[in-house]
Amino acid sequence: MSVDHLSHHVEDPDATTPPPFDELGLGAVEAPEGGARPGDHPPTEAPESVTSGGHLPERPDPGATRAYAPQVSSAPSHHHGSRVAARDHCLSLVRAVDRPTGAARYGRMFPGLEPLGTDPQLLMRAGSDGGICDAAAVLDQLSPDGDDATEAAGWPFFGQLIAHDITADRSPITGGVGPEELRNARSPKLNLEIVYSDGPIGSPYLFDHGDPAKFLLGPDGGDVPRNQQGVALIGDPRNDVHLFSLSLHVALLHAHNRIVDWLRENGVPEADVFDRARITLTWHYQWIVVHDFLPRLVGAGLVEQVLAEGCRWFAPPSLEAYIPLEFADAAFRYGHGQIRHTYRLVDDGPALPLFPDLVGFGPLPADRRLDLTQVFDVPGRPPAQRAKRIDGRLAASLIGLPEQVTGEVDAAAYRSLAVRDLLRGETTGLPSGETVARLLGVTPLTDDELGQAWPHGTPLWFYILKEAEHRGAGDRLGPVGGRIVAEVLIGLLRADPASYLSLEPDWEPALPVTGSGFGMADLLTFGIHRDQPAHQA
Repeated sequence: MSVDHLSHHVEDPDATTPPPFDELGLGAVEAPEGGARPGDHPPTEAPESVTSGGHLPERPDPGATRAYAPQVSSAPSHHHGSRVAARDHCLSLVRAVDRPTGAARYGRMFPGLEPLGTDPQLLMRAGSDGGICDAAAVLDQLSPDGDDATEAAGWPFFGQLIAHDITADRSPITGGVGPEELRNARSPKLNLEIVYSDGPIGSPYLFDHGDPAKFLLGPDGGDVPRNQQGVALIGDPRNDVHLFSLSLHVALLHAHNRIVDWLRENGVPEADVFDRARITLTWHYQWIVVHDFLPRLVGAGLVEQVLAEGCRWFAPPSLEAYIPLEFADAAFRYGHGQIRHTYRLVDDGPALPLFPDLVGFGPLPADRRLDLTQVFDVPGRPPAQRAKRIDGRLAASLIGLPEQVTGEVDAAAYRSLAVRDLLRGETTGLPSGETVARLLGVTPLTDDELGQAWPHGTPLWFYILKEAEHRGAGDRLGPVGGRIVAEVLIGLLRADPASYLSLEPDWEPALPVTGSGFGMADLLTFGIHRDQPAHQA
């Protein structure tokens, strides 16, 4: 039986209308139009085809072949165009015929806390042009790099991919749907559903007809394939919203295809190649989330504490994961505050704002490609551009989003992502930041630190951004935001019986490493050098 149980939704390749921006979060969890899809639950044990023993083998010796799940075989591989990968998925666990289905839900991380309740007009003034969330008012007072953070500029966009991978709230921005009725159109698992969708059988338009173990790419490999109207044939259309999410998505496609080559070179039987390539990429992605992304965002100490002691506030049992609204509608929208005012795409290139210049939803011309080493630090390359410091203010391109991102809106204020974030927390009934801080045993921010006094308490999203400014030096989340994000992402992995943290918590990456430990730079390097022969670490 196949192990293609890591995804379950099919995106419509012929759709021509992009989803509204509420579903297109930047390092955040956002919302598209209404409707819900059934959520899926994998089996309580890993399928036997994951490995011969039902779990991943121990890390091999340094000189041994570094492929896993199951051990590398010396048997000859089938012809690459045999479509074995597709045929083997006729009984894929992605199909719902042999497992329960039900809508994935949102929930409360702190169910005992009362909703804040803030006047929507106050929220709209705060998030609109000229409000306290508008960075344009202080931009002319800064040097070109005056609001640079420590970490590279690509990390909030990686956070966006994570957000797209685990959630899609399809309720309207203006409310009308009670929080208890919200449904998540994604499975709450870090399983790269945004990349694999329904696999070669359920989403054949994503894969190479002649070699279905590999993803299909655009004609020159720098874009995803598109239909005749320019709409991306992609596992999640939200990843086509702008150049950065699309570039990361393309990098993941290349990494998968390189892993396929790597497994074949090591003698893996053709019938097993796709499944093992998918597991390999997914587990390395999960490792990056835990050991590279989270330490940069919340601090290594907090990550180590949660791994060692467990989650105190978010510890759903296996197969019972959900997405807390405090995470979805506040803490994991932190990335909006890290978006730079402008970006350089290549060495010595012009500085361009994210919107409208780098908006997606169309073919990616060769002269508008992003060199990912411009936004991620990669050995052998100059330091990348840095993310914007988190200070509660958003770049002008996010305060005035273009219509192709938002669609038609009833009020000009809805073009502001800050307004959308503030209103979202209100419609889902989030508690104040101060209330959460007290529950966690953290001293709340002062009015001076917040920049203004809120009548009844500070909206949780804004509080977390200001907490990052004053308790995280603008580089990382503070104790409230950091605790929410760390516990949710690690808790989701522990609730997923197919994740590395559940199946093999002592597992370590098997792909080549350029430094002291595997990280995002290694995955990018592995994909970037796609035209060179794959090699063992």
